[in-house]
Amino acid sequence: MDDLPEEVQELMEALDEAAEDEEEDEVEELAQKLLDTGFDMKPVTLEKLALLVMDGEEEMTVGWTQAALKFGLDPFEILLKGLAEGMSLIGKKYENGEAFVPQLLIASTAMYSGMDIIAPFMKQEEGAAKPATVVIGTVEGDVHDIGKSLVKTLLSANGFNCVDLGNDVPSTQFIEAAKESKATAVSMSTLMTTTMAEMPKVVKMLEDEGIRDKVLVMVGGAPITTQYAAEIGADVSPDDAASAASWLKGAIFDFPPEAERWG
Repeated sequence: MDDLPEEVQELMEALDEAAEDEEEDEVEELAQKLLDTGFDMKPVTLEKLALLVMDGEEEMTVGWTQAALKFGLDPFEILLKGLAEGMSLIGKKYENGEAFVPQLLIASTAMYSGMDIIAPFMKQEEGAAKPATVVIGTVEGDVHDIGKSLVKTLLSANGFNCVDLGNDVPSTQFIEAAKESKATAVSMSTLMTTTMAEMPKVVKMLEDEGIRDKVLVMVGGAPITTQYAAEIGADVSPDDAASAASWLKGAIFDFPPEAERWG
């Protein structure tokens, strides 16, 4: 961002300081001054948010998310191309051994702090159709949370209502949550081969409870393959979080509505 006009750079640096100090009024004032320069802040702000999330800068993520709304950015774009992109960046660093679990957790906290700011602007319009519900969690024995959280983020951004069970989730809890929420889908993840066997347990329990045909089942994580998903009776194992959201958006068009499935 060194090639930006000097005035814009100075205002952005001042906004950084105001955001870090949690000075909301000053953030608002500086965002307006940036608007008044006539400079297109949209691409710069999305890149800024992604980098802030990647670096785990919680307070600055909040401030720049507020500024992004002031600049007129669409909340869903802020989420997908800013906040979630930052998680994708830190996720790649983690995969390459350049970042570790603490950095992932700090980045996740920063992302969710930004999501809290845009959440009120992403509410479904009154009278719109009820969103499909996805029960999502990391299976029992696995405490990893980042991949699951990214899937949840992108599903939420695509209009799904996510019931997040967290990590280390017992098989029975997936079943109970699916019944209680009249879910459209159940999404399970794991990063460890030692906990892969929890996934077919959940699928079997869905069958035993007579509700397997009421939900779509997605499984994912580093050791999970399309072949394994088919073997255990799951519907799909998406390549990544974006693929999960895209697949589910398409799949629900051919899936019976909630009232027909759950009565």
